[in-house]
Amino acid sequence: MTIAGSIILIMLGAILTWAVDFAVAGIDIQVIGVILMVGGLAGLLFGIWRLTTVRRAATITTAAPVDEATTSRHVYEERRYTDPI
Repeated sequence: MTIAGSIILIMLGAILTWAVDFAVAGIDIQVIGVILMVGGLAGLLFGIWRLTTVRRAATITTAAPVDEATTSRHVYEERRYTDPI
């Protein structure tokens, strides 16, 4: 689920919770709206978490042969932008 899909679920849930004024036999529209808002919020938090953690990957490479006297390593941070738009 993308961030836009999560926002759409939150908006749809808010509309069902507070703007809809009719009743369907056996179904509570307000409860369905709250469920959609909670699901959208969970998807939004997961999408934001995924954006912040997946794009960062730290790799350790050696720029030159490592001397036994000075064991120095260079750490580079790679960012991959391969997620679909």
